[in-house]
Amino acid sequence: MGRLFGTDGVRGIANQELPPDLAFRLGQAGAYVLSKEHPHPRIVIGKDTRISGDMLEAALIAGICSVGADVLQVGVLPTPGIALLTRQLTANAGVVISASHNPFGDNGIKFFSMNGHKLPDSLEEEIEKIVLDNDKPWKIVVGKEVGRVIRVTDAERRYINFLKNTCGDLSGLKVVLDCANGAAFSVGPLVFKELGIEVIPLFNDPDGYNINANCGSTHPGILQQAVLEHKADLGLACDGDADRLIAVDEKGQLVDGDFIMVICALNMQAKGKLARNAVVVTVMSNLGLHLALKEAGIRIYETQVGDRYVMEELLNTGAKLGGEQSGHIILLDHNTTGDGLLTALQLLTVVKDQNQTLSILAAQMKRLPQVLINTKVTDKNKIMADSEVLDKVAEVKSILGDNGRILVRPSGTEPLLRVMVEGPDEVQLRELAQKVIETIKCCDNK
Repeated sequence: MGRLFGTDGVRGIANQELPPDLAFRLGQAGAYVLSKEHPHPRIVIGKDTRISGDMLEAALIAGICSVGADVLQVGVLPTPGIALLTRQLTANAGVVISASHNPFGDNGIKFFSMNGHKLPDSLEEEIEKIVLDNDKPWKIVVGKEVGRVIRVTDAERRYINFLKNTCGDLSGLKVVLDCANGAAFSVGPLVFKELGIEVIPLFNDPDGYNINANCGSTHPGILQQAVLEHKADLGLACDGDADRLIAVDEKGQLVDGDFIMVICALNMQAKGKLARNAVVVTVMSNLGLHLALKEAGIRIYETQVGDRYVMEELLNTGAKLGGEQSGHIILLDHNTTGDGLLTALQLLTVVKDQNQTLSILAAQMKRLPQVLINTKVTDKNKIMADSEVLDKVAEVKSILGDNGRILVRPSGTEPLLRVMVEGPDEVQLRELAQKVIETIKCCDNK
């Protein structure tokens, strides 16, 4: 990837690494690149609940309108809702202002094409080149050619109706829903109630600062306690922009994206609805997922980390279900990006249809011990190519043999290296992962 775009758009500390003038230029360049064939394009813009969202939104709108494009402003809405509206409103592109599961001080800008897909690397590189070179290949527009802002007043209702149409009546279920004080804070509880679910909402009172703060899919501890306290059937947690989902069973145990994919895949296969009889996963998915799906005769396609790459592989193979352990799950029969609320409704449908607890459904996959340790580094690419690090990784691979694996990869959005080790013995895995981390730190301090 380039200097601006990571695996999920442009991210950084709002007003520092991502200042308004950069958002303005991204708006100009993005509108130009994505809309070359349209004399007066329309671009959907939405955001999550971060305090910096208004500032960046204003800058983006100014940039987009300054090159003659109109803005369809949808306000706070989950990322998948913005992808949906980009298609429904026949817009030429969509833009999301969000840093997903990151702390409130961060923010990000990511683009969707007119079909609701994240942009391929080639288009992001074209936008990036224009921004970094300070190039202005578009013509100056004045008078009636300047773009205008159109507020989409029914955006939330459009997304709610879409979600409701993906499932049937879910009455009788009692669910705790953690909205992460993010983009799902309003739409999440509403759609659950309208489907007959007894919903107990948590973290649905955003103030601009509390998004993802000890809540959401990356901090499910309070949700686990709430499920037990309320004697709920299960708990569900979105992240800040609600494009991922993590579940909690009735016993308070975590059910991550791997388990959810296995549950959905086996149910879809039984109903003859699993396209290509295949699932797309990333290299981070647990070996237990591979074993469960292979036992059922389901083909597995594996790709690098990032839901954008899962989507590319879905399109390449014709499969319709794919995702990540982190809870980014794409159900391509319904939407074009990871969708936490959509995934939640499909999971709840399986629970109700099969009349089984989530713990029993999750038991269809046996999770192998997996240790993941992150460490900050000054130069991700340099450390990844360091001979000492490579030798240590090779040594761990040799120790694990055919009984496990190690994966070292750079974060796409943060200055981190992630070390994942998997195998039958968790104590051994932690020791091996720590040795690799120590080698990385040593090489980083050279």
